Amino acid sequence: MGRKSRRRGDARTSVEWDGPAPSDTPVEVTAKAVDALVRGQEGTGVDLAVARLADAEDPHWAGAAARSLFDTLLFGIADAWARGWQPAETVRHVRREAGPLAASVCADVVVEDLERHSAATVDPRWNEQVRALGVDPPRGSGEAFLEHLGSQHGLMRFEVVEVVLRLLALLRALPPMRRLGPPPGNFRPGARPSIPVDQGRLQRVRALLAKAESTEFPQEAEALTARAQEMMARHSIDLALVEADPEEPEATSARRLPVDSPYDEHRAVLLNEIAEANHCRAVWHRELGLSTVMGFPGDVEAVDLLYTSLLIQAETAMRVSGSARDRSGRGARKDFRASFMSAFAVRVGERLSETARAAEEAVGTETGTDLVPVFAERERAVEAAVNEVFGALTTSRVRGPADAEGWYEGRAAADSASLGTRAHLV
Repeated sequence: MGRKSRRRGDARTSVEWDGPAPSDTPVEVTAKAVDALVRGQEGTGVDLAVARLADAEDPHWAGAAARSLFDTLLFGIADAWARGWQPAETVRHVRREAGPLAASVCADVVVEDLERHSAATVDPRWNEQVRALGVDPPRGSGEAFLEHLGSQHGLMRFEVVEVVLRLLALLRALPPMRRLGPPPGNFRPGARPSIPVDQGRLQRVRALLAKAESTEFPQEAEALTARAQEMMARHSIDLALVEADPEEPEATSARRLPVDSPYDEHRAVLLNEIAEANHCRAVWHRELGLSTVMGFPGDVEAVDLLYTSLLIQAETAMRVSGSARDRSGRGARKDFRASFMSAFAVRVGERLSETARAAEEAVGTETGTDLVPVFAERERAVEAAVNEVFGALTTSRVRGPADAEGWYEGRAAADSASLGTRAHLV
């Protein structure tokens, strides 16, 4: 019999699962094992289910068990899409919660799922995310898929089954997210296609930022990123002028970006500062380590590129500054780094706001166009989109600096960081 447990003051009784019944089918064993894991019922019952599903003595049973696991994985991934999750963030969440092995299996399943749909019915942004996972093409279904996982990771069959069951439980427990685009099979090109972001220009921006991140000379990094920011700003202004159509305004877009620990709250502040300077809004999902950036497509792309580059520059500068004060001890070093990142984020925001205003004034003088109402209208559209998606938002108070030296070092690093300046547009 299973053990009964009752929490004090709670009339509900939970029964620990003893394992599959002899008459259970592979589908039933899989479903019951996943249910037990979702409820947190680790123990003998799950172990017995793993052993039962991994049993390969009877070829008929082994094939049915493999198909059950494979089909349930595909259903779990499709359910994640229905809950608003996208490929890259799903794999990242699995890695955060269950480690690289489960994330690798999840990536394999994502590719398998995508292969089931016609390319014309898949959002190009999804294809980009799946390609970035770097997963080989699918290796078949059912038994072939389990064998592929075993050979790829050097696992025995029962180990593969255990990883799959735990992945299924994790997918089942995914919280709902706001859907940012149609899942595979549901994509249809819009009646009025978005004005495309200049991919050639973005490629040049990425190349400039990569050089800025790798150089050891601050002045060279500043010049490289200044040029990159100039190109992004010019593209944003060009798109704003082209898309200013009161009859049929361009739609806003959204992208979720990772906000990782440590110092995740200060990274979230940095992303928010970059977003606001580029006429976007960032909404932080603290528990999931994600932030949704909403704005017009070119601006969202610019925020993504600049945030990634500035994080690299901040972390590099923080390591250099921190190594010079190791004598302060472990506790002080932690406070130093947190204060450094906090100051860096605040100062970057100040600089971006200043240069954004200067850029718009410069371009207005150059073109004879008053950009203030143009960008004001775009920001109202972004704000309306945020309100529609998220409704009322709460504001979190970020902890202040605990180390004065870290604060001053962070501000100094932000002053020398290669933001670029939009005043270079004239």
